[in-house]
Amino acid sequence: MIMVIDAQGGGIGKQLVAAVKKEIPDASVLAVGTNSAATAAMLRAGADEAATGENAIVVGAARADVIVGPIGIVIADSLLGEITPRMALAVSRSRAKRVLIPFNHCDNVIAGTGEMRTGDLIQSAVGEIAKAAADEGQS
Repeated sequence: MIMVIDAQGGGIGKQLVAAVKKEIPDASVLAVGTNSAATAAMLRAGADEAATGENAIVVGAARADVIVGPIGIVIADSLLGEITPRMALAVSRSRAKRVLIPFNHCDNVIAGTGEMRTGDLIQSAVGEIAKAAADEGQS
């Protein structure tokens, strides 16, 4: 199962869900938002299941094969404070393969990433998800 995590308005998560469902149509996608607006956006984009909040991230991270989202999902208090320490810890400790998108936002700057366009970052992430899903199918 691929778990997509997003916060705020869910715009990145929405793009991720749509791209994953297009490129890997058989993938099971769980969308988890830190708030209901983010969750709703990802559900409208085609997620198979959706949930909202801290506990949903903790539970989902424990059962996911792949977790994808902005890099802030592993940084406590990031994404304007929507990522709690418990959420960041759950994602960080998960046995899932993590595909983190290097957005330079909310006082977190990833050196060496330059100013890549969001669409290019999404496509790169989907490529990594496809590789991880293929690896998971082989084991």
